[in-house]
Amino acid sequence: MFDHAIADPKTLLMGIITGLVFGFLLHKGGVTRYNVIVNQFRFKDFTVLKTMLTAIVVGAIGIWGMKQAGMIEGLQVKGAALAMNGIGGAIFGVGMVVLGYCPGTALAALGSGSRDAGAGVIGMLFGASAYAEAFPWISARLDPIANFGKVTFADVLHVSPWLLIAVLAVFAIGLFVVLERIGRRTAPA
Repeated sequence: MFDHAIADPKTLLMGIITGLVFGFLLHKGGVTRYNVIVNQFRFKDFTVLKTMLTAIVVGAIGIWGMKQAGMIEGLQVKGAALAMNGIGGAIFGVGMVVLGYCPGTALAALGSGSRDAGAGVIGMLFGASAYAEAFPWISARLDPIANFGKVTFADVLHVSPWLLIAVLAVFAIGLFVVLERIGRRTAPA
């Protein structure tokens, strides 16, 4: 059962370093603060949205750039199981609204001294364990529903992934401009 649970030391070290850098960047970006995340859902502070969109665009450029440069052999694309992803996303969203953190920001917030994130981290570990135990039952019932297999939007639309990345980048920049204008209008004088 746990044959692949512990990776080799090099992989563990890379994971630790990556996690520390990720947590540091989340902290510097301000998304480890409870009020920033809660105010995202109240449409009063768009720091989280801007951070996530930036990460998605930069990540897409990085991944496809490394693939094109031959640094990545194939992509490990997750299956587009819409029923499972939709229900899981809804549970994730409710948990994020109730807690005020997502898993990454909760760990980073805990690391930066926010004790309120500790209860959430314990809850996440419990939830992940319960999900792992229930996965065979859930998968047998939900996985066949609206499962399109391992495809990307570029595969479905028969276009270059770079075209979609360009569209996404233009959309993100336009949205940032709009959000900045809204922020200036609603900022207290």
